[in-house]
Amino acid sequence: MLGQEHPGCSIQEQRERWQRKRSRTARELVQTEQRYCQQLQLITTFFVEILKAKGTLKQNVREAIFSSIKDIQSANQSLLVHLENGYFGKGLAQFCTHLHHYTVYVDNIYNANKVLVVQLKKNKAFRRFKKLQEARPEFNSHKLEDLLQLPAQRIHQYKHFLEDVTANTSPDHPEFEQLSKSFHEVTKVFQRIEDNTRRHENHLQLCRVQKLLKGKRTKILTSGRWYIREGWLNMVPQKGDDAKPRMFFLFSDVLLQAKRCSPLELTNGEKFVGQHAYPLQDCTVEKVFGHTRSKGGLLSLTFPKANLLLMSNNQEDLNDWHQNLSAAIRKLEPTATVIHQREDRRGEQARSRKRHMPLADATERAQTAAEQDCSVPKRVRESDEAGASAGSSASSCVIL
Repeated sequence: MLGQEHPGCSIQEQRERWQRKRSRTARELVQTEQRYCQQLQLITTFFVEILKAKGTLKQNVREAIFSSIKDIQSANQSLLVHLENGYFGKGLAQFCTHLHHYTVYVDNIYNANKVLVVQLKKNKAFRRFKKLQEARPEFNSHKLEDLLQLPAQRIHQYKHFLEDVTANTSPDHPEFEQLSKSFHEVTKVFQRIEDNTRRHENHLQLCRVQKLLKGKRTKILTSGRWYIREGWLNMVPQKGDDAKPRMFFLFSDVLLQAKRCSPLELTNGEKFVGQHAYPLQDCTVEKVFGHTRSKGGLLSLTFPKANLLLMSNNQEDLNDWHQNLSAAIRKLEPTATVIHQREDRRGEQARSRKRHMPLADATERAQTAAEQDCSVPKRVRESDEAGASAGSSASSCVIL
């Protein structure tokens, strides 16, 4: 889409304005591409080629770290020639046929960093080699770790450059179609990078929560699971006892209840013990009170095998929990609908009676059910844990 027109400007003046913007963006693209190609050349010449000749790294390790960087360097060198000669549409269209090298690279980037860290820790010869190469004046104090991030960063820059160039190119321009298609192709790789980043950050969050939990009984790392949030909430008991603070971890498929380890345990004082895992499938959540701006409120969560009453003195925090829980449950609803259609009439009647049960009675029955779940013999729990690790959906105490 062309830039917005200015009131009072003639068509010719507007076209000249677009052309100036296009020329400015094109010039910046060429200049940054020249610098980028120089940096790619540093990696391939002073690391990939020399490491291959010296044999400092095994081939599989070298390929794991540098992936498709040589193919990327070759594709970009060809692109630079076109850009320097003013063939933007043709050069970018040809370049997009090689974007699969970028896809391979960005899919491997987190593994590459992991392998690099291991080699720097264990391979003294490689550590010394890396330090010597980075000391060369050509590197201008840049580290290998920074240079290896450049292809992913460059895709982000291409997206913005192409967006600007296309926006200031007339649809009847001979290069408009090529530029539009190139923008579309680059955007797909950019989105892939964004998705990879989100998955990596989610994996780090799952690993962090796993390390917070004592022992190996509570399994957090499961394919397809997404971390949403965590925080302290007070559990309201069924018999007039004081509310008990518990830590809750909310994931895309389950709500985990945990308690702090005893401070007397020197090695586990900052960790938690997983108590119950409540699957969000078929769960309902509602505010018992707290709809106004009064201080705090109460959430009622009804699960197929349990009922929870959770209280917070912070109205904003309570609202956030309600929104996060509701959104997570909604995403699971299509599967839940299929399950409901298979239930017989008696199951529907039983569920209806449960919905109309007094809140106190529902809570008492839920607590009893939870206690029964946690009293399962060790042999059964170990069997359930093995089943969970095989990919089955967890619904019992602690096992995720």
